[in-house]
Amino acid sequence: MQIVLFEPEIPPNTGNVARLSAAFGLPLHLVEPLGFSLEDRYLRRAGLDYWPHVRLKVWPSFDEYLDKGRDGHRLVMTSSRGGEPLQRFAFTREDALVFGPETRGLPENVLEKSDARVRIAIHDSVRSINLSSAAAVVAYQAMAGTGLLDLIS
Repeated sequence: MQIVLFEPEIPPNTGNVARLSAAFGLPLHLVEPLGFSLEDRYLRRAGLDYWPHVRLKVWPSFDEYLDKGRDGHRLVMTSSRGGEPLQRFAFTREDALVFGPETRGLPENVLEKSDARVRIAIHDSVRSINLSSAAAVVAYQAMAGTGLLDLIS
């Protein structure tokens, strides 16, 4: 299982997801363009001292990630605009959990790369939740459903 952030925009969100990646032992893939520098102090601060434990790879484009970084993983797209409810989705250990940019979500041309889509159940009055919160909710559910949580001591 791996986490993919497509064109992330906000450094602290990406830093929080990096810390989540380290905590869960999941590789983190960032697809450019990024809305910040990897040297950004807010990014580093959010990731705290866990950066050495993050298996990070940065890709110049989504196509490059698909060609060289996907490594056979099924793409599971996240969207607040539709998809199967997260709690009913059958995850596998070979899933790549793909999240879009904070201000616009995954574009249709990226969503079309996979039929596997999930959405987090939220009240109608709320448009979406924070990227790092969404990544935590989805990753936890995916790992619980596949037994990967049992491998973490």
